[in-house]
Amino acid sequence: MRKINFFNRTLWQIISTLVINSYYLAPIGKYIPIPVLNCYSCPLANFACPIGTLQHFIVIREFPFLLIGILILGGVLLGRYFCGWICPFGFFQDLLYKIPSKKIVISNKFAFVRWIILIVLVILVPYFTLEPWFCKLCPAGTLEAGIPQILLNASLRSLVGTLFAFKVFLLLLLILSSIFISRPFCRFICPLGTILSIFNKISFYHLEIKPTCPKCGLCKSKCPINIEVYKTPNSPDCIRCLECRDCGKVDWKFKS
Repeated sequence: MRKINFFNRTLWQIISTLVINSYYLAPIGKYIPIPVLNCYSCPLANFACPIGTLQHFIVIREFPFLLIGILILGGVLLGRYFCGWICPFGFFQDLLYKIPSKKIVISNKFAFVRWIILIVLVILVPYFTLEPWFCKLCPAGTLEAGIPQILLNASLRSLVGTLFAFKVFLLLLLILSSIFISRPFCRFICPLGTILSIFNKISFYHLEIKPTCPKCGLCKSKCPINIEVYKTPNSPDCIRCLECRDCGKVDWKFKS
């Protein structure tokens, strides 16, 4: 009998996507945000989206104690591990990138855009407009909730207008870019990944470079985020996918 490889990231991504979107916990779980980007309005979603939850509390002018606690706990324990192994929308981008095509490598120097999106579109704009504008435009929401809801609910189709068309355009743009660029949403847009990135350098779960590392750059060639892992193994951009371990000189540990 063939042994199961418990370090098979794709396996865990499939399992987590099915668990998060199986609806069996929805009556209770819909009130609980978990640190992955999965739209609350998805017909099958079990849990709340942390970014949607954050915007909701900003709009109603209350502090999201549970959400902040979950994000801090998850971040301190695992950093951006959720991005690499659990997040359904990250998995969606990984699948798109597997489509044969000429790949485009983009520098992580543009990762600062994530912070602009977090501060402006997730926090400031909802605060002043009382509308969750990131959710209104989020391609994950369009894919997981907007399109399914329109297909399943005939009464909503008459409400389709310019905003929905623009949302679909953004989703199609992301789908196209994800075929050529590895995880563009995670690297340059995702506000949740931005929040979790704060913890990468201090989380208990961390990467270490072995003393025998020749600094050949093989780890960078394996990295879907294009990180020079031997220089910054716990970079804020790292999604903890562990693809770099294939070079044999990178390992993960829990801090004691």
